[in-house]
Amino acid sequence: MPLRIAILECDTPLPHTRAQYGGYGGVFTALLHAGAQSIDLAKSELHISTWDVVAQQAYPSLADVDAVLMTGSKHNSFDDTPWITRLVAFTQQVLAQERVRIIGVCFGHQIVGRAMGVRVGRSDRGWEASVCEVELTARGREVFGREKLSINQMHKDIVFAYPPEVQPLGSSPRCEVQGMLLPQRVITVQGHPEFNREIVTELLEARHEQGIFDDAIFEDAMRRVGREQDGVLVSGVFLKFLLDRL
Repeated sequence: MPLRIAILECDTPLPHTRAQYGGYGGVFTALLHAGAQSIDLAKSELHISTWDVVAQQAYPSLADVDAVLMTGSKHNSFDDTPWITRLVAFTQQVLAQERVRIIGVCFGHQIVGRAMGVRVGRSDRGWEASVCEVELTARGREVFGREKLSINQMHKDIVFAYPPEVQPLGSSPRCEVQGMLLPQRVITVQGHPEFNREIVTELLEARHEQGIFDDAIFEDAMRRVGREQDGVLVSGVFLKFLLDRL
């Protein structure tokens, strides 16, 4: 039976990305297919569904899926907006059982932290944006198979501490909680493995135009936007996690 992965869309992409992929469900489907190829897993072994948890507040039945993947978002993971509190409650429901697994990315990573009872909020260390290096823990090096991880980032919000039950995967100077693993239950990353150069460039230009990024942040991030990054590797690790191959 194929792996049944429900992508919980927590935001809508900007116009160029939306035109190419339809939504973040499409972005992650492309990433998961690339990750499957990297570990010699046929695309037919994945059954991917997409759920709008913001406007529609639509959720899968846990009986019908093997994993849920929570996407990134421009919204604050620490807000008490009704759709966010419902997402936290749903995450806690998934955590309370043992069959369906959780993958969290950026905002999704923070929602997992919040659901597990640790503080999430705005960092006073500033933005991480574009391709950045993550220093891996010993467990992180085992999981990802390398000393450091290069991954796109786009965040100022963070998880402030590792929940006691998880295995820390990595850290960076501006964010100590870069990834979490609870074997056979949860894997998360603060970075954006699904982002590529075009997606990040569109986000950087939009946020610069809006005044969210000043010239210094924008120019620094644009210098790194074309660097090699390990998004497909991370996607393969997500799938290995679901297949009990970590």
